[in-house]
Amino acid sequence: MFIHWGVYSELGDGEWVMETRPVNGGDYAKLPGFFNPIKFDPAAWVALAKAAGMKYITITSKHHDGFAMFDSRLSDWNVVARTLYGKDVIGMLAAECHKQGIKLFLYHSQLDWHSPDYFPRGSTGLKTGRPETGNWDAYLNFMDGQLRELLTNYGEIGGVWLDGMWDKPDADWHLARTYALLHQLQPQALVGSNHHKNPFPAKTFKCSKRICRAVIRRASTPEQSVSALPLETAETMNDSWGFRITDDHYKSTGDLIRYLVRAAGMNANFLLNVGPMPSGEIQPEFVQRLKEVGKWTKQYGESIYGTRGGPAAGPWGVTTQRGSTVYVHVLDWNGPVLALPNLPRPVRSARLLRDGSSVEFSTVMGALVLKVPELWPDEVDRVIALELEAEK
Repeated sequence: MFIHWGVYSELGDGEWVMETRPVNGGDYAKLPGFFNPIKFDPAAWVALAKAAGMKYITITSKHHDGFAMFDSRLSDWNVVARTLYGKDVIGMLAAECHKQGIKLFLYHSQLDWHSPDYFPRGSTGLKTGRPETGNWDAYLNFMDGQLRELLTNYGEIGGVWLDGMWDKPDADWHLARTYALLHQLQPQALVGSNHHKNPFPAKTFKCSKRICRAVIRRASTPEQSVSALPLETAETMNDSWGFRITDDHYKSTGDLIRYLVRAAGMNANFLLNVGPMPSGEIQPEFVQRLKEVGKWTKQYGESIYGTRGGPAAGPWGVTTQRGSTVYVHVLDWNGPVLALPNLPRPVRSARLLRDGSSVEFSTVMGALVLKVPELWPDEVDRVIALELEAEK
């Protein structure tokens, strides 16, 4: 579960509202005074993620507006010092994640539209009214200081999701120092950065928003190639990351399941976003879809969890694999038979995962030919489990 939540939620126009409207810094500073999410229930958030079949949560500890959703001693521009709510959101969610046994990742923006020391300016945040002076080294010290707080005060962290370097791609971000700090404080934590470039040394996974919208193995920018690191792709349930009150372009549960399956077939984790309302509640449209995805993962999870991308993929769907079992995910195919080339070993048996019934198969000119069972009403993915002969 990806969670984009901050004081920007009050305006109901996404997490980039300070930039897109735009809103100058003086006016934006009034927002925290309205933020009082009395219906925020971290136990319910974590329980919902688990009900959806999710294994970890990534939440925005600080987005590009610079506002910290945790109790920072380095600046009072934070949820405890500036809001009516006055509680440490990250601390509350971290405690609940530890209690319910789900990993917590922390999104943290390297870009900052609030800090005067974020200077020279990058390509965004040019209309906030900040003076055209600042101390870049002081800002980087501040950024690392807040990361130190996050990785010291909230127990074990599963990973850090950095974002914003693309705003100043040619700047000296002192990455070696920042990565060394992260690995020192939480050696077990995965570290990724949505910087739109090839991986840097000391990164442990490659994260990006929507990199497998079509095919994850196709680079999303000319500068970006497929990584040998573990992959993660993120997607929204409507068109927005942060809460946008007018966005009713909800993806169907079927589309979300297809995205999950295709991501798994391409060796990627799937990070599905919610943008909670300013009240602290998750939209009912999101809740409904998450529960429906959870119903699917409960039935078909063995074909997703702990698998790797399988030996075949095509317009019809993808395959996943664990050990000697290959799962064929038939997502878009109406023909009576489906041919799969290049399986690593002969097939011993084939069964339909939905009910365990046998699936007919044969070998023709080196290809495995499956007789595809009929699609059930409302069935998104016909999953056929192939048991391969043991390796010799």
